[in-house]
Amino acid sequence: MTAVVVGIDVGGTNTKFGFVDKDGRCLREASILTNAHEEATMFVSRVVEAIQHEFVSLRGTHMLVGIGIGAPNANYYRGTVEDPPNLNWKGVVDVVGLFKKYFTLPVVITNDANAAALGEGMFGAAKGMKDYIVITLGTGVGSGLVANGQLIYGASGFAGELGHTIVDVNGRWCGCGRQGCLETYASAGGICRTVFELLAMRRDESELRSIPFDQLTAKMITEAARRGDRIAKEAFETTGRILGMKLADAVAHTNPEAIVLFGGLANAGDLIFEPTHRYMEKFMLNIFRNKVKLLPSGLTEGNTAVLGAAALIWNELSSKPHSS
Repeated sequence: MTAVVVGIDVGGTNTKFGFVDKDGRCLREASILTNAHEEATMFVSRVVEAIQHEFVSLRGTHMLVGIGIGAPNANYYRGTVEDPPNLNWKGVVDVVGLFKKYFTLPVVITNDANAAALGEGMFGAAKGMKDYIVITLGTGVGSGLVANGQLIYGASGFAGELGHTIVDVNGRWCGCGRQGCLETYASAGGICRTVFELLAMRRDESELRSIPFDQLTAKMITEAARRGDRIAKEAFETTGRILGMKLADAVAHTNPEAIVLFGGLANAGDLIFEPTHRYMEKFMLNIFRNKVKLLPSGLTEGNTAVLGAAALIWNELSSKPHSS
C-alpha cells in the first residue's frame, strides 16, 4: 500500500484538492465550487464527499494518512480560519475540528503562503534549503518564512505578513484598512494601479490607454510589456523597485539562502525578476549583498497550491514518526 495525503487549497471561488505521495506526485486531482456564501459546515461536508468520491479509484492500492489544508486567514496553532476575506465564515471557525468529524487522520491547516513555502522546501525550488522565503504575488502578496529548517508561525500563528509591511505611510489604501502596504504595489491589482498612475502622469503612447480600469489585468500588462509598451515596462520597473526594497529588508531579518517568487505576477518572468533582483541588491545591507538567490517557483507538477497543502501534512507526519 502506498501512503498518500490529501492537499486542499481553499479559494474564494474554487476549492482544489489532490492525492499526493511523499515524492510530490499528484496522483489524482479535482475541484469543487467553494460557494463562498454558505456556512463552513456545509462547505466541509461537500469537500469530504468529493474526497471520498475521488479516492475510490485509489482504494486498495493506496492508504490515506493525513489531510493538509491551505486557506486564507488560517491559524496553524488553533486549527482555525479567522474572519477570512471572500468567505462568509464569520468569526473563528474550527476547520480542523470539522474535518475530524469525518476522518480519524491527522489534519493540519495554515495559510496559503505558508503552505507554498513548505511545498517549495519539500518538492520545489528550495529543496534542501533550511533558510528561505517564499513570496506569493497574486491577488494579494503573501509570504512564508523558513529559518533553521522551521516555518516561522510566531506567537499567535500569523507570522510572515510581508505583504502588509508599509511602503509609504501616505500611500495607497489597502484592504486591511491601512495605507501603503506592499500588497497595494506588488500584487496583480497593485501593478494595475501603477499603470493607471503612469498613464495619468505621462504622455507616452500605450495600448493600455484604451482599457478601462476594471477590465485591466496583470496578464494584459505583461503581454504589452513583452511587445515593448513603455508604460507597461515602466510599471514592472516601478513594481520591481518597491518589491526589491522590501525583500532587502526581509533579508536583514532572517538571512535567507534564497527568496522564491510564486504566483501569477511571478509568471511575468524576467519582466519582474530582473528589476526586483537589481533593486534588492541596490538596497541590500552590504554583508548580505550578492549572497541571496532570487528564484522562480519549482512547483511545476499538478496544482502548486495543492502540492503546498500536501507538503504541510507530509511535514507534520515526518516530524511525528508515530503518526506515519
